[in-house]
Amino acid sequence: MAGSRWLAELAWIGRAAERVLIEVEDGRIARVTPGVSPGTPGRPLPGLTLPGLANAHSHAFHRALRGATESEAGDFWSWRDRMYAVAGQLDPDRYFLLARATYQEMVLAGVTAVGEFHYLHHGAGGRPYDRPNAMGEALTAAAEAAGLRLTLLDTCYLRAGFEPAPLAEPMLRFSDGSVERWSARAGTLRGSDRVRVGAAIHSVRAVDPAGMAAVAGWAAARRAPLHLHLSEQRQENEQCLRATGHTPAQLAAEAGVLGPGTTAVHATHLTEEDRALLGGTRTAICLCPTTERELGDGIGGARALWRAGSPLCLGSDSHAVIDLFEEARAVELDERLATERRGLHPPERLLEAATAGGMRALGWDAGRLEPGRLADFITVDLDSPRLAGLRPSDAAAHAVFAATAADVRTVVVGGEPVVVDGQHLALGPVGPSLAAALSPLRESG
Repeated sequence: MAGSRWLAELAWIGRAAERVLIEVEDGRIARVTPGVSPGTPGRPLPGLTLPGLANAHSHAFHRALRGATESEAGDFWSWRDRMYAVAGQLDPDRYFLLARATYQEMVLAGVTAVGEFHYLHHGAGGRPYDRPNAMGEALTAAAEAAGLRLTLLDTCYLRAGFEPAPLAEPMLRFSDGSVERWSARAGTLRGSDRVRVGAAIHSVRAVDPAGMAAVAGWAAARRAPLHLHLSEQRQENEQCLRATGHTPAQLAAEAGVLGPGTTAVHATHLTEEDRALLGGTRTAICLCPTTERELGDGIGGARALWRAGSPLCLGSDSHAVIDLFEEARAVELDERLATERRGLHPPERLLEAATAGGMRALGWDAGRLEPGRLADFITVDLDSPRLAGLRPSDAAAHAVFAATAADVRTVVVGGEPVVVDGQHLALGPVGPSLAAALSPLRESG
């Protein structure tokens, strides 16, 4: 891969610096030189250049639900029934089209790596496809077409809940029937320069402790990222306590799931002991505020988790919106509402969660503009009405608390441009792609 030179008007290198030359060799940043002379050769990057954003938690097929459930009363569990209905309509071809458009929307929003929490494995009734990983392969192909990095978090899903009961019809598509069969199928997945294969435990209600331990061992043996939904809902906590005498965090800890290679998603309803377990093991926390508010899940204690020792990252989860800037500021703003206090999270910490924190959780050596890192970076438009008047000293605060996905103008992945002047070079406008992917699902839904 040939080298390239990029000249940023303003870049975030742990601080805001002007006239920054970013030199790329073999897809990685070779040198970063701030304060270069005007006229220094390099492809211009007008605006504020940031590390590429990491969306650490995605369910691509949930994108079909945006705006489709807002007139309905209920809670997470009633919303889940609508989600199951969408899942039931997807096959590998339809999933590819929907995921490609969803990932294209992410790239246009500045996302250069996504963690796909993938549990829609099989056909109707749980029947495996001729290619057992056809659905995962559809996601991989979609990410490659959209031009972003993918960590495919292949998810183990074995049971309907803590009480013995057969899986309902929609859940049959999620399950391999046993952790051994999950391991055998997931073990045939292969990564590439832009695809990593990781593992996920859907939740403590969907995988028994022995299964959780086996999945954790599978991930550890491959040095692969391990993710799990944890304490998203109070009802799940109550059921777990009744069935096991433990909270979900305690149960996961006993199964050997927690640790620095693990990311707990949501972690909304925790006890002080839970937070100590997560922080003490350096388990990362993926917060998805726009989904958590969309579903009425509640507001988690991100500041307490950070102080306990858990690194933070962000995800757009159900894709009620795809905007990592909004996810970042919502961590602070939602917690302000809950605590009636301001300044709980410095902007620099939230920007770190949206970049390096997420990349670390997904297994990518990216998220900072420094030599040796993958050359993934984006620019936001300083002439936009949201960012006009930005002062370099306030660059992180402006990015986190004012920027939106619409301000992203350039996206570079591995030193190669994917988005230029707000346009996706390979796929063109995203609106028609999304409309074409969503139309058959909504007509039959």
